[in-house]
Amino acid sequence: MQLKLGYLEMVKRAEAEIQTLTPAVALERQRDGNAVIVDLRDIREIQREGRIPGSLNVPRGMLEFWVDPDSPYHKEIFASGRPFIFHCSKGWRSALSTQTVQTMGLPTVAHIGGGYEAWVAQGLPTEALPAK
Repeated sequence: MQLKLGYLEMVKRAEAEIQTLTPAVALERQRDGNAVIVDLRDIREIQREGRIPGSLNVPRGMLEFWVDPDSPYHKEIFASGRPFIFHCSKGWRSALSTQTVQTMGLPTVAHIGGGYEAWVAQGLPTEALPAK
C-alpha cells in the first residue's frame, strides 16, 4: 500500500510551521523559568533512558485532551500561559505535537530539534526516573 503522505513528510511540514529550538536554548529557557519542558515519550522510554530534570511527562495520546480546557481530562498547567517546549526521542512526535497544540491555540510552543537524543548527545543534564 502506498500512503499519500508518510511520517517524514508530515514532520517536515510541521517543522515549517513551528519553532524548533536547540537543546541548549531549551535548557536556557527552562532555567530562566520561562518555559516548561514537556516530555512526550512513553513512560517505558523514560524509565529506560532517563529524562530532562524538571520536565513534565505528558503521554502523547493524552496531549490534546490535557490541553483543551473543555476536556474532562484538562490539566491546569496548560492554561497557565507559560511557554511550552515539547520533546520526544528524535523530535518527530514533538514536531507533530507542537504543530497540533499550536493549531489548537496554545500560545507559545516550540520543540527541541533532535529530541532527547540530541539533548543527551550534547551532554546536557539528565536524571533517572525515581524508583517506585
